[in-house]
Amino acid sequence: MRLGVLVAAFLVFGALPAYAQDEPPLPTLPHSAEIQLKVERDGALSVIEAVSVPSDATMTRRVPLRTASAHNRDRILGIRDVVIEGAGTSEVTADEFTVKLRGGTSIVRYTVDGAVSEGDGVVDVSWQLAGGWDTALELVRASFAAPRIPDAVSCLAGPPGSDLRCGAAQIDHSGLTRFNQRNLPAGQRIDVDVELAAGTVPANARLEPSKTLGGAFVATTPVKWTWGGFVLLLVAAGLLVWWLRRRDSRPGDALEVDVFTGAGFASPDGVLPGHVGSLLSGRADAVDLAATVLDLAVRNYLWVHEELDDGIPDWRLVRRNPPDDQLGAFELAVLAALLPDGVESVRLSELRAARTGIDPLREALSGDLVARRWFSTRKRLSGFGVRLCFYGAFLTVLLALTVGYAQLGVIVIAAGVALASGARVVPARTTRGVLLRRRLLGLREQLEDRQDVDDLLFSRALPFALALGEADNWVKKAGETPPYWYGDGTGFARPGDFAAALVGTFAGSGQGRRLRV
Repeated sequence: MRLGVLVAAFLVFGALPAYAQDEPPLPTLPHSAEIQLKVERDGALSVIEAVSVPSDATMTRRVPLRTASAHNRDRILGIRDVVIEGAGTSEVTADEFTVKLRGGTSIVRYTVDGAVSEGDGVVDVSWQLAGGWDTALELVRASFAAPRIPDAVSCLAGPPGSDLRCGAAQIDHSGLTRFNQRNLPAGQRIDVDVELAAGTVPANARLEPSKTLGGAFVATTPVKWTWGGFVLLLVAAGLLVWWLRRRDSRPGDALEVDVFTGAGFASPDGVLPGHVGSLLSGRADAVDLAATVLDLAVRNYLWVHEELDDGIPDWRLVRRNPPDDQLGAFELAVLAALLPDGVESVRLSELRAARTGIDPLREALSGDLVARRWFSTRKRLSGFGVRLCFYGAFLTVLLALTVGYAQLGVIVIAAGVALASGARVVPARTTRGVLLRRRLLGLREQLEDRQDVDDLLFSRALPFALALGEADNWVKKAGETPPYWYGDGTGFARPGDFAAALVGTFAGSGQGRRLRV
């Protein structure tokens, strides 16, 4: 009865892969090695090597721990728990495992991390059984044990990169895989690859970008996360631009404003007539310049005098008061363009011949709108995007030549391109600008509805009426008496004709062009 139990136990357990193995047999020939490999349940590969070295010689083995893999990646192996029984030393660096043995038989024990990979529904255990020795090996024998019997075994021997098969590689009746190779020249290797069923042991292969130009651009996990974050930010920015453009194109109904205070007039939020066109349509044209000149006359910086030139009505602008701190940058630029230092008067016909227009004054106007926070600085945003592209190019080159992760620089370039491109479609008007636009629409309605207009109110509101397209209706509501800023020398014209002549004077220079802000 007891004998039958022992026989049954032998038949059952003898056919299973060995977990606990004896020490490898000691080599019987000089320059030979007996090796034992075992894959632990956690995926670590335990290695025991018994190496015979002639008494008057030394043997050195160098095992690369960073080897080239596919897709510009390197496979990284780790060596730990190195113990040498015998005459020898070992050294482990980031890229190499070195063993130096002196005469006699030495046993080298160590653990390998990163030898197990997973793919196509199987688990592969790969290790360089022998290789990197500085002397030839007469005989190499090895055994391989795993929690399950392998499905396939591969063993290659010879120069690195060759596909020559080992002398023997087979699975015996006990479940152990055995390898055998005779006469391995110095510098040649034996690579083994054992295929196990999926889930036998966990994969622990570690891949890193290779230290090459191609490896510097490998999409590692941090790079993929960064790309993902960039895409999310890009989508969010796109939605923001869509919302801003929708808000800008649909400003809403006109807002009621209180601009008429008794017989006086006060513009909403201190807006000037030259600002109106840009706030309403995003464009500055001849009407904005004409409205500004008219406003300068109304505010007693200019005197308007009628003249005849060969029987044709003309108007002369005469300096009345010097510029002061009540004028904004755009108004000062307009006044300087009309009457430079030393010039006290100019005729509209002379301005027309000189093709004076809005283009030279556009920068001052855009700066004024930005300073009042009605427009945003798209030009500055676009410039930052361009600089970001250059920074990204520099970062890409720097990373590619040093630590890798060069795609991070590419992401910076992409961000710069998106920023520079997006600046072209972002509306220039800010939230305050959109709100002021609605108030200007309310001002237009009030100018349409206002009936009682005295001389002072007519003059104060006329520049805004011109900028809002209500000049004709507003002039009809005025009396026959010329306003205080208008010198009627001949009596043949009205201020409304002067306003129309102003627009015509400045209309020849790129009217209707968008501001560059």
